[in-house]
Amino acid sequence: MLTLSSLLIGHRAVPLCTPLSATLPAGCLCALVGRNGTGKSTLLRTLCGLQKPLGGTVEWDGRDVRVMTRRELARSVAVVLTARPDTAMLTVRDVVATGRMPYTPATGRLSAADRAAVEEAMRLAGIESLAARRLTTLSDGERQRAMIAKALAQQTPAILLDEPTAFLDYVAREEVFALLHSLARDASKLILLSTHDLQCAARHADRIWHLTDNGLRTGTPELLTFLGL
Repeated sequence: MLTLSSLLIGHRAVPLCTPLSATLPAGCLCALVGRNGTGKSTLLRTLCGLQKPLGGTVEWDGRDVRVMTRRELARSVAVVLTARPDTAMLTVRDVVATGRMPYTPATGRLSAADRAAVEEAMRLAGIESLAARRLTTLSDGERQRAMIAKALAQQTPAILLDEPTAFLDYVAREEVFALLHSLARDASKLILLSTHDLQCAARHADRIWHLTDNGLRTGTPELLTFLGL
């Protein structure tokens, strides 16, 4: 599903590492690990078209991300970033419903199919009981599940997440990793997340991407032990 070919990432023509080449299939949870400053967030932003590559290519199902329209990208990959959205008075259901924007007309009006997708996304994320709550009243763990539900409502074959467990306690981290792994397995989605939580990554991830200044090393979770991480 995802193919990187001699991909060069960085800022203002300054690369952060050597060119990256790798592939990931559907039905896979992959943990992207590496020290701060190696470019994990930059890589995720490049993969979803939010940032242009300095060289090489990113392909989703054989299509170069640089020639895909915004709507095409939004129907191919959902993104959950670390920044908290300004949700003001929005309820959880309202926020999850924004995941349907790639499919709605200019008016933003939801169809019956859109509303059904929102309800199904909340069910899969286990937050049906929170639907009427304002997002600002949720705990960090509940909020993260709501943002995952928003990505699920987008109904994309791939989901990218930047540090989804960064501010969660141990129990919530385990729950989020378990949820993402089950979504990858049961819904055949490709899920790529950056994380510093190596223990959860070792327990739940199917693949590991280790990003360094010298490039990308890929393997199974046993790679973490091999690298002494």
